[in-house]
Amino acid sequence: MMLQDGSTQLLCLTANSGVPLFTRGAFKQLPFSVIGSLNGVHMFGGGQGVVLSSCETDCGGKVVWRVFQDSVMLIAVNGGQKAGGGGIGGGSSKEEELHLQRLLENVWNCMVLVLGRDELANMRNVERLKKDLRACFGLIDQLLEERQEGIMGNLTHCVDCLLPPNPALLQEAVEGFTQAADSEFGCLVVHGRIAAATEKWWRLAPQEVVLLSALIRSLSASGSASCDYPVFLPQGSPTVAHRLLRFQLLPGADVCVLCGPTPSLHKAESDLVGQFWSPLAETLRDCLAVGERCLPGSVSLRPDVLALLVINRETRRSVSCVRASVNPPPSDPPPPSKARCRELLRLFYIFAATRYFGQEEAPCVTPEEKVQGGNMEDFALGFSHQPLQCYLVTEECKCYGLQTLQHQLFMLTPLSVPTFALRSVVTQTLSAITAATGF
Repeated sequence: MMLQDGSTQLLCLTANSGVPLFTRGAFKQLPFSVIGSLNGVHMFGGGQGVVLSSCETDCGGKVVWRVFQDSVMLIAVNGGQKAGGGGIGGGSSKEEELHLQRLLENVWNCMVLVLGRDELANMRNVERLKKDLRACFGLIDQLLEERQEGIMGNLTHCVDCLLPPNPALLQEAVEGFTQAADSEFGCLVVHGRIAAATEKWWRLAPQEVVLLSALIRSLSASGSASCDYPVFLPQGSPTVAHRLLRFQLLPGADVCVLCGPTPSLHKAESDLVGQFWSPLAETLRDCLAVGERCLPGSVSLRPDVLALLVINRETRRSVSCVRASVNPPPSDPPPPSKARCRELLRLFYIFAATRYFGQEEAPCVTPEEKVQGGNMEDFALGFSHQPLQCYLVTEECKCYGLQTLQHQLFMLTPLSVPTFALRSVVTQTLSAITAATGF
């Protein structure tokens, strides 16, 4: 492979003629001859009645193809696993394929979100489309680089949430503000995560909410106090644009609504923002103080929890948390850093999802795509039941996964925690979170 280990390059071409539309990711781009060969081998397979979805290279790299609307081909090329995987998954191609397949789905939906499906499905002017696609680059780069610490929705296709200490007050304000803005779709985003939202916002497809959250993070990072941005909903409204109004309440806290032609940005900012949110300034500061813990102070976590990811399987929402280890025993090796814990948590989620718990897809995924993306272990496919728990002991930490009818919980603990005690630690933690927050 011509890419560095661990780097990923995204290629976008027209499906019929193979004309390159853009490339993103990786410092050293693949030569045009290689891009042409990747497109050519896929087209050759199609001519023989074969769908080429993925392949591995002899150097450990991975290539994944996906065609959308018979008009756009996306190709993800990975140079191979980074060193230091901590023993999780052993650099298996199953993990990497899941990651790349999710990446291609997210990139396509990102393109629809910004440009609409019609412009992509019915290409009238390729050169103009190339220019229009530049508006997607910020979002696509965010998906490729995973810039936001602790954000897991791009991988899990569940909405990243922050559970505030005063949810009732914030919920009432979001609903009142949204209604005053002639809309039923509104949310409060704190540290890039949804802290409160209207019922209709939660009824959007989980992938739509994940991408809208990513867009809101991108717009917030631009430094503007407010903005009016046209968006298409990839599943709900791929051909008719809506207006996304975003207002910064405090640094790190934004309120957003999806609406029609009214109200104007100026009217909403001057008449509604202060009316609904000025009285809640202290409540918003309390919410911001929760920080990347994403859990209110009413949730008491054991000191031996390094990191966790909780997924509500019914609502497709998730909460993740990474903590610094407190006073490990002198005889134990030093615990992984917070950044390393985030990486290990992602790796363990992929490990468990591809082998034991299965990948719970959004409603928009077709049965054919489920079969194509199936990555379950061979031995698991031979059983009528689904595993409910799994654990893994690595050189850096211990990992435990738990699945119930309503939740999935993935947790990292220090090596000092006895393996036989992992189940009780995980079940106690899940009970503490659900009892205190109702998540």
